[in-house]
Amino acid sequence: MRRPGGKIWLEIREQHSDWQGYGRFQIEVRDTGIGMSEEFLPHIFDEFSRARNTTESKIIGTGLGMPIVKKLVDLMGGSIQVESQVGRGTTFRIVVYFRLAEQQNSEQEENAAGQLADLRDRHILLAEDNDLNAEIAIAILTEMGCQVDRACDGLECVDMLAKAASDYYDLVLMDVQMPNMNGLQATGAIRSMTDEAKAKIPIVAMTANAFEEDRKKCLEAGMNDHLGKPIDVAIMLQVIARYVK
Repeated sequence: MRRPGGKIWLEIREQHSDWQGYGRFQIEVRDTGIGMSEEFLPHIFDEFSRARNTTESKIIGTGLGMPIVKKLVDLMGGSIQVESQVGRGTTFRIVVYFRLAEQQNSEQEENAAGQLADLRDRHILLAEDNDLNAEIAIAILTEMGCQVDRACDGLECVDMLAKAASDYYDLVLMDVQMPNMNGLQATGAIRSMTDEAKAKIPIVAMTANAFEEDRKKCLEAGMNDHLGKPIDVAIMLQVIARYVK
């Protein structure tokens, strides 16, 4: 299915940005590959969806690549568009916003570097029922050197923490809306553990419920902090570093 002699173009343009402190960039990737059919394009961002299966294409894949890209672009407040024709190739256009660099003194830079260094080899327990959200969070955290274990609901999170050694986990990232036992209930169960080290483990909410009222509920349930979805990666890393020093 591969076409020898094909070409790929990458073009990045800075555009006018209405967001103060952020630059708007358009990233365009074009190729002269085999392309995709018009019928498949509406499903390109569906999980486990592939234009051609492994048998046809001879290329191993799960069909999660494009959904993850779409999720990451959405988390960054951007957009992605696709154009493709069978036998002609494909064009991806991504628009994303990046925070513009500010001049920092050496002390600020050292502090920032120190925060990230604190995350290396830290053990994080992630409670997240959405597979795609969990995969993205794990990818980000492992890139920063963390070791991450995932629980699919609050009940499993409490059970994993109970069975672990007292000092094994450094922090819990807790989704709120989960089946079997939600994040607020799981937090209450953790805070009631007889093992003092486990009962006092830092718990950070990671939820789409981002209003001030939701934040208060999380804190009242015993959580230490609150991260709203879509997650700002830089803020998430800063918050984690604050509690794992």
